Amino acid sequence: MFADSHCHLNYKGLGEQQDAVLARARARGVHAMLNIATRESEWDAVLATAEREPDVWATVGIHPNEADEHPDIGTARLVERAQHPRVVGIGESGLDYFYEHSDRERQRASFRAHIAAARETQLPIVVHTRDAEDDTAAILREEMGKGAYPGVIHCFTASGAFADIALELGFYISISGIVTFKNAKDLQDTAARLPLDRLLIETDAPFLAPVPHRGKTGEPAFVADTAAFLAKLRGEPLETLAAATAENFHALFTKTRA
Repeated sequence: MFADSHCHLNYKGLGEQQDAVLARARARGVHAMLNIATRESEWDAVLATAEREPDVWATVGIHPNEADEHPDIGTARLVERAQHPRVVGIGESGLDYFYEHSDRERQRASFRAHIAAARETQLPIVVHTRDAEDDTAAILREEMGKGAYPGVIHCFTASGAFADIALELGFYISISGIVTFKNAKDLQDTAARLPLDRLLIETDAPFLAPVPHRGKTGEPAFVADTAAFLAKLRGEPLETLAAATAENFHALFTKTRA
């Protein structure tokens, strides 16, 4: 049984055929999916899917690329919406210096507001970081000094040194289909040594379809392919990795146990 810790079931490519997408995922043994929000206009739709489907849960948050468009979304608003029983995480939030779609200072302020919401609710923050690992690490560490909060680095592509910092802070690390790509040697080296009890798997669907589905629209069913590759990479039975990552999912996103 697999848990897809990060997907976007309401995005174009999946939203139009959501019932079929969910059926294909379940047929491959996916028993849990976390439907991630990236802007406020998505919150209701993301939550509606989680209300309708017993194996789907939701987050509330603002992607760093959307930070400029959401100057009024702060900790209080996030905490308010996180009271819903199907909202199990905060985010995705973080820093993205690759696209520069939002002012860096605005991104940092939004990130800190999300961390504060995670600290107050004790729901995990789902962290996006791209070309910004030094600032991401500094903020995570500084904010942890103000009081502990749980979290996961989603779609991990950063350095091994950043992985060590995240683990030191108590974070989980989620591996996407990127690990199956031929040019992902550094990521493969890191993924091979991550502790099994801190490992998650995800699709980030509809993006990043793993080998052998590259070029297709990603969907939660493909988390099984990422898991199979990762198990072989790590020299573990697939059943062991599947069971551990599923248990880790529910251990981190504790509201899913209800």
